[in-house]
Amino acid sequence: MSADTFTTALFLITAVIAAGVLISAIFPVFYQMAGTFTSAGHAADQQLRTNIQIILPFANESGYARVWMKNTGSTQIALSDIARSDVICGDAGNFNRLSLSSTGTLSNGQWTYTLADLNNNNYWDPGETLEI
Repeated sequence: MSADTFTTALFLITAVIAAGVLISAIFPVFYQMAGTFTSAGHAADQQLRTNIQIILPFANESGYARVWMKNTGSTQIALSDIARSDVICGDAGNFNRLSLSSTGTLSNGQWTYTLADLNNNNYWDPGETLEI
């Protein structure tokens, strides 16, 4: 009788220890997955809150084009993100990727921007206009 009690107690202790080891091995994986889902959700939320509307494109005879865009989204866009943006110009099937002019003066294949920044805070805020 005491041997059965002792054996049952050993099995119970072994089961509790095994459950503890299993939980301590699985919990960090669930915690890491939750962090991954949270960061993916944040990135998707930022994309949904960003919206830009082209107000007026204009091209003149000298080969320069001007485009005014308004931030109609609900989030700010950093000027550093604008500087890393791609500007593509040309006809369908015959277009070029332009590079940002670091000097502000334009040569062939370059673009620059001016922000009508109402707050002067280095962000393209909702409602502000950007000229490229």
